[in-house]
Amino acid sequence: MKTLFPWFALKGVSGIGNHLFKRLLDRFRSPSLVFEASQEDLLQVNGITPRIVAAIKAHKIPEPVKKDFDLVMKKGYQIVTMSDPAYPSLLLQIPDPPPFLYVYGNLCKSIKNIAVVGSRNATSYGISITKRLCEELAAIDFTIVSGMAIGIDTAAHTGALIGKGKTMAVLGSGLERVYPHKNLKLFHKIAEKGAVISEFPLLEAPEPHNFPIRNRIISGISLGTVIVEATQKSGSLITARLAAEQGREVFAVPGNINSFKSIGTHSLIKQGAKLVENTQDILEELSPLITDDSLNNKIKRKDKPEDKTDKPLSLSSEESLVFTGLGHYPVHIDDLARKISMEPGKLSGILLKLEVQGAVHQAPGKFFSLETND
Repeated sequence: MKTLFPWFALKGVSGIGNHLFKRLLDRFRSPSLVFEASQEDLLQVNGITPRIVAAIKAHKIPEPVKKDFDLVMKKGYQIVTMSDPAYPSLLLQIPDPPPFLYVYGNLCKSIKNIAVVGSRNATSYGISITKRLCEELAAIDFTIVSGMAIGIDTAAHTGALIGKGKTMAVLGSGLERVYPHKNLKLFHKIAEKGAVISEFPLLEAPEPHNFPIRNRIISGISLGTVIVEATQKSGSLITARLAAEQGREVFAVPGNINSFKSIGTHSLIKQGAKLVENTQDILEELSPLITDDSLNNKIKRKDKPEDKTDKPLSLSSEESLVFTGLGHYPVHIDDLARKISMEPGKLSGILLKLEVQGAVHQAPGKFFSLETND
């Protein structure tokens, strides 16, 4: 674990923020090599000044940092650095990723992450729609990312857990300063099914300025961000702005036009955010990104044959309509019924028959897709 000391030391050097840390790592490949580099080489890095060089050369690990590291070991948390394969690949793409993350639980390597955030003082409508969306997304293997605040964040994590999927919480405090404290049980449940992460030292208090900083991780670790209920000055709008700046998708759930809690979400929609009424609205935007990732994996694993789906023989015209209306990406039965203009009861019976034949796969939450035969 001593190999982690240089990471702590470099992060603690005065004048080195996340942007500069990343530039140094890109140039020298590891914090250890940064400390071994000559003054001339260090000065070639954009943003490095003679004062910062002197601070690097005089580096010492402060006592509070040593205590923080010892507490990490004692509590059994993980430290995942930017050079670690477990570090989220999407987060590496932002301009200022945290040099390392404190992790409680296990990070998932999949990029199928979707952030869902919103008002702390949420309405019953906001809570209900958030739980439903997150339960359905989790059921089809999306990891739900949020900030573990009360309100919409809590509903997002809860919905993912109900859907028996993975969820990830990004804190604006250290892992030993769970905030809000009333979510302590949720904190542990999230770690069992995913991970709680923070870039702040374990004992860092939930200071107000920490939350806008952590929001860039929520958006940066996700393919897209869904905003559910936001006032005109909601912190969730910061997350939406950061997502847009990071080149990620932005979604917004519309609300009551007479409610001040809808002003922020409606403003986002006016600015071009995708209006979300159901999970299919999200999947339409994100599935091409996920498909590209899947194709990349296939290219890397040339020994694995391409997926093939054979159309069953002797289908009736209605069965054929249902079969051709499905794809490899799961679709909810209600959305499929609207797509092919078929009465839900009849559609349910046909799907059951196709599932028995091994042509269709049903996922939790009444999501259906074509069965893949290797």
